[in-house]
Amino acid sequence: MKEPTLIAAPYSHAKTSVSRTMGLVMLALLPATLFGLYQFGWPAIFLFTVTLISAVAAEAFSLRLAGKPVGLFLKDGSALLSGWLLAMTLPPWAPWWIGVIGAFLAIVVGKQIFGGLGQNLFNPAMVARVALLISFPLELTLFTAPSPLFSASAPGFLEGLAVTFGGSNAIDAVASATPLGHFKTELGRGLTLGQASEGTGSLWQLAWGQIPGSLGETSALLILLGGLFLIHKKVIGWHIPLAMLAGLALPAALFHGLYPGQYVGPLTHLVSGAAMLGAFFIATDLVTSPVSRSGQLLFGAGCGLLVYVIRTWAGYPEGVAFAVMLMNACTPLIDHYLRPRIYGRDRRGEPLNTDGKRENT
Repeated sequence: MKEPTLIAAPYSHAKTSVSRTMGLVMLALLPATLFGLYQFGWPAIFLFTVTLISAVAAEAFSLRLAGKPVGLFLKDGSALLSGWLLAMTLPPWAPWWIGVIGAFLAIVVGKQIFGGLGQNLFNPAMVARVALLISFPLELTLFTAPSPLFSASAPGFLEGLAVTFGGSNAIDAVASATPLGHFKTELGRGLTLGQASEGTGSLWQLAWGQIPGSLGETSALLILLGGLFLIHKKVIGWHIPLAMLAGLALPAALFHGLYPGQYVGPLTHLVSGAAMLGAFFIATDLVTSPVSRSGQLLFGAGCGLLVYVIRTWAGYPEGVAFAVMLMNACTPLIDHYLRPRIYGRDRRGEPLNTDGKRENT
């Protein structure tokens, strides 16, 4: 058998690094984040800041405890990004300790216990999100109507401090259900979809983000813009986002077509909740998603289908965090059966010759 040709070093290097990748993801998140901070005012700004600082502090604590160089690992930006993603999924007027506990869970339990960056089985931010939702259901399901910064209805700086750090009950005056929560409650009462749609806003309002919701999830359009930026920069591929959105939209279209008065339509599902954030920023986590393209398509479709099942028939109105974690658990199995082709070999593992054809033995 002819020996394959080997090329000696030096090899070409791509202009990528962990810190650059994390920086591009945070840059892509910036428009939706700024919009969310503006929409929900000072309490959201304080909660966002506390969550990010707590994530970095938890990372530094874990690294020091493990005897690893703190400064070196903090520079990669992974802890900051985990805290950022977690903050975007929290109710904007949640108390400060939700951000602190969530950051600890994300960094210590979700990442460092597994050995640090690249070793974790589950998405750290989703580990924290699910743990917080199960442990503190009241704080994690109490949302507010948008109160744009500096508007007449928005709390001032001191009032914002009172809401975030003082447990102020000012939130009671503006508490409001998310569109998904409203649909689930009203349809569960036996109302038709038309009746349940009253008061949820137009499709444009849902897509733009002029609705109650988590701190950074409401503007589906800005999140989509950030996701397309990541695809353009080749930070992520299109396979998981497209498959996840299709896995959510197709069953929604099917059931809405069969029972239009009982099931929410596909467009509403796509622009509501964390669907866009999950598809472009959470499910695409390089560590916890499959490596092959076929595996990514299966992974994304599974995420989307699980989101629809949980939203429609389970006890929670939103299912992105649960769906992503369940599919994270399936990633090793997907990688085992849907392996990518090794460079220089065919899919059966046989070496290729210089023409890209299998060599004869």
